[in-house]
Amino acid sequence: MTPSPDREAVGTLMRHVLELLDGDVAAVYRDAGLPEYRPRFSPPIRALVAAGPMTIRDLATAVGVTHSAASQTVAQLTRAGLVELSPGTDARQRIVTLTGRARELLPVIEAEWAATAAAMRELDAELPMPLAGLLRAVEAALRDRPFRERIQACLPDPPQAALENS
Repeated sequence: MTPSPDREAVGTLMRHVLELLDGDVAAVYRDAGLPEYRPRFSPPIRALVAAGPMTIRDLATAVGVTHSAASQTVAQLTRAGLVELSPGTDARQRIVTLTGRARELLPVIEAEWAATAAAMRELDAELPMPLAGLLRAVEAALRDRPFRERIQACLPDPPQAALENS
């Protein structure tokens, strides 16, 4: 078992928890005979099922990630044969469409999604508050006052001033 990170290393702890969650979801896909399928594929695939073909930018918005993150995931999905790209209305746009292979996998993807949601509800019942609710509260608090501002307010001297005085 991997030791838990230092309590104050919150970023490390969040990555550790995400690795535990994503690692187990990936294991479910391996057990289902899909070792190359990654947990990050499901949100864009589900968005494409719900809304049909869309640009990478629209897919990023639908999934709630940056354009860069969506573009990287779409590249992985393309390599896995789960989506195809076609030109959009202008040279910069690319339209993402599910392949037949992705549609064949939908029953497995949807079953895993439902089982993961049920398992998350079970986990939430063991926590002082639901994990997604806590993460949304953290996101809202950081939107109100970015972490950078919070760090800077706790520094004894502005970092630039310390460098200039050395």
